[in-house]
Amino acid sequence: MSDTATTNGGASAAVEHRPNPHEVEEIGRGAHGDPFSILGIFAADGGSIVRCFRPGAQTAAVIDGSGNVLGELEPVGHDGFHSGFVPGLQKGQPYRFRFTHDGITWEEEDPYRFGFILGDQDLYYFAQGTHYRLYERLGAHPSTMDGVHGTAFAVLAPSARRVSVVGNFNAWDGRRHVMRKRHEAGIWELFVPGIGRGEVYKYEVVGPDGSIMPLKADPVGFKQEQAPSTASIVEGLVEHDWKDEAFRQHSQDWQDAEKPISIYEVHLGSWRRGEGNSFLDYKALARELVPYVKDMGFTHVEFLPVSEHPFYGSWGYQPIGLYAPTSRYGSPEDFAELVDALHQAGIGVLLDWVPGHFPTDIHGLGWFDGTALYEHPDPRRGFHKDWNTLIYDYGRTEIRNYLVANGLYWLDRFHIDGLRVDAVASMLYLDYSRNHGEWEPNIYGGRENLEAMAFLKETNERVGEYYPKATTHAEESTAFPNVSKPTYLGGLGFHFKWNMGWMHDTLHYMQEEPINRRYHQHHMTFGMVYAYSENFVLPLSHDEVVYGKGSLLGKMPGDRWQKFANLRAYFGFMWSHPGKKLIFMGGEFAQEREWAHDFSLDWHLLENEDHKGVQRLVRDLNQLYREIPALHQLDCDPAGFEWVDTSDVEQSVISFLRKDREGRHVLVVSNFTPVPRHDYRIGVPQAGRYVERLNTDAGIYGGSNVGNMGSVDTEEVGAHGRSHSVLLTLPPLGTIVLALEG
Repeated sequence: MSDTATTNGGASAAVEHRPNPHEVEEIGRGAHGDPFSILGIFAADGGSIVRCFRPGAQTAAVIDGSGNVLGELEPVGHDGFHSGFVPGLQKGQPYRFRFTHDGITWEEEDPYRFGFILGDQDLYYFAQGTHYRLYERLGAHPSTMDGVHGTAFAVLAPSARRVSVVGNFNAWDGRRHVMRKRHEAGIWELFVPGIGRGEVYKYEVVGPDGSIMPLKADPVGFKQEQAPSTASIVEGLVEHDWKDEAFRQHSQDWQDAEKPISIYEVHLGSWRRGEGNSFLDYKALARELVPYVKDMGFTHVEFLPVSEHPFYGSWGYQPIGLYAPTSRYGSPEDFAELVDALHQAGIGVLLDWVPGHFPTDIHGLGWFDGTALYEHPDPRRGFHKDWNTLIYDYGRTEIRNYLVANGLYWLDRFHIDGLRVDAVASMLYLDYSRNHGEWEPNIYGGRENLEAMAFLKETNERVGEYYPKATTHAEESTAFPNVSKPTYLGGLGFHFKWNMGWMHDTLHYMQEEPINRRYHQHHMTFGMVYAYSENFVLPLSHDEVVYGKGSLLGKMPGDRWQKFANLRAYFGFMWSHPGKKLIFMGGEFAQEREWAHDFSLDWHLLENEDHKGVQRLVRDLNQLYREIPALHQLDCDPAGFEWVDTSDVEQSVISFLRKDREGRHVLVVSNFTPVPRHDYRIGVPQAGRYVERLNTDAGIYGGSNVGNMGSVDTEEVGAHGRSHSVLLTLPPLGTIVLALEG
């Protein structure tokens, strides 16, 4: 039998009720890459031809919504393939299948009767690499089509011969839900009726050579199983009832380099643990972390990478689920609730973002469609030897779009206030951690990765276009120029850059015994040579308290009292030095042991007054930093800083002024020896009374209470090129901050 029919693709043709046996055989063994050309409904004279493939089904009938049989289908060729003419059934009319096997009857919707998921505009933007909300179309989205509830799947795999959605719903059988390829953009799509939130799934991909790839998690999946399981979970986009409108509308514009920014860097899994060393979930963190950060006076938290990562010990820096908040601590909605709680407390949220590399786990992005799709095909540009990870192909349109859209996704769906981009140096240089002969120059013969530079610029430009109050921060450890300059001025477009040089130099100095510091004072002052070449953040991050480096307190020399005093003096120097501030959790109360991601911070240490004193100091430093414009307003402007004296290397004393736009100033003096200095003369710009606003040696911080009795009056005695001066008592291993009264 044959009928004149219209194919599922829309073109008129003579469709044989009994299809080509070769195609039936290909469907049966999962080798057919275009199931919509043979399965589903095809208009014919007086009705339609309907075909289905349901392994195990002995009989198949087409029924209407009331369960009435519209037509019986005949078995054809391969087990489970049925086809037949259904009189009166029109294309577009809803129908279902009724199957039987050994007396068991069940009903299913036909996934091949539904139309396209992606529109022409979507495909155009995908092809152009400008679909910046691609997460609204790719991935798994619970939805309704033609009145039927199900999930719409879409995934990029341009070189694949076949892509199928598999899960418990189809016994992980890749033959049953083969997707439709949209050739214009290399995207495969399918609406799978009857499944929704909570369903686990992966993609079964047949590569261009016909080989079946290991099952792949969804590159745009919004939720994943907890390790060691690796499947994606149907979740859809988070739909949180946000209550942070006041914060987002009326909060400070964090792009403004004149605002105080003090960042508390947090690893969610080890900030605090619950009973039995269990994780605190996002909800518990909202109850405990938020009030703590607010009380400590930090303006921001920065979360180590939240994107799903199979290896917990990577701290998130080897992510596979770039669009999925890790399920270790709860659902995407729970994570949104944590961000919302921080915003309602007036705290900004920065997210550590990792577009520089990804792990080689077989369920991940590597060799996704049987080719080097996400990674650069040349291992000289596509593989990190140091980390055993793959590097994205930044020059490939679809992959650049995938990454840019991911950065925007966190700002959009989770109201994140900024991105800290990890390992920027590894992206910028083709010879990063490579020996001679292991890298290939760019088209101009240089070592810069031009494609990565273009990607970073585009990311920063799109952030500025769509989320003008958000900020981007670069962890960039070299002297690459203009990282935090706008792209229209030839820069990379970041708002801030981590000052890794300042961190290394000053920690080197602080680890020296005080008697030797006279030979190393340049380490504390050299940072001002380049302090205004970028908009800097001064970071004391997690990287400084792992891999045998010990804690910040552990780096300090001397006996126990001197260790705490050194750390307090260092914090005083850091908070008064030009640059925004960042400290890793635990540092604020002088955690004694090195950070371990498998355990909580040692909160019991706060029962000890020494640790409690450091915590009080950091709280007060944050308050002072926010309260006095001279300490933050010109952080990134040379007009806000002036050395008083760096020449007293024998006594290891350093003094400088910080200024605001109105000309008001504070005087900062650090004594980095354990010897108090009495009658120490410092030149000052104005006559009057200088009030001691902070002294790191104060008794409430655990110090010896050596100071200036609250204030000191100037004398008309010249010093340091100024007509007036103050005679100070400098505490041992202490930093003092003095402000002119009134």
